[in-house]
Amino acid sequence: MEAFIIVLTTFGSKEEAQKVTDKLLKARLIACANIIDKVDSFFHWQGKIENEQEAIAILKTQKKHLDELFEWIQTHHSYSVPEILALPIVRGSSDYLAWIKEETS
Repeated sequence: MEAFIIVLTTFGSKEEAQKVTDKLLKARLIACANIIDKVDSFFHWQGKIENEQEAIAILKTQKKHLDELFEWIQTHHSYSVPEILALPIVRGSSDYLAWIKEETS
């Protein structure tokens, strides 16, 4: 299972999340993206506690794409310090994981 990962990243708007994930899909760096709009985010930033509404993208891919995916998001993201977190998929249906592999190979 360590060959598959979920990457989480937040965006300032649903539109930005859609634009970035569309390009990631076309580049075959991800097999799927779920976008959840209007997530309330609370965080420390430049000495203050901030509260913003963001869109979060949940990206499914293979671990072999991780470096390129991180670099791509960092280069094309509007935030100076984007949230990009990779989580291992511990278990998944064999059919779904085979589909991720096929779409990102």
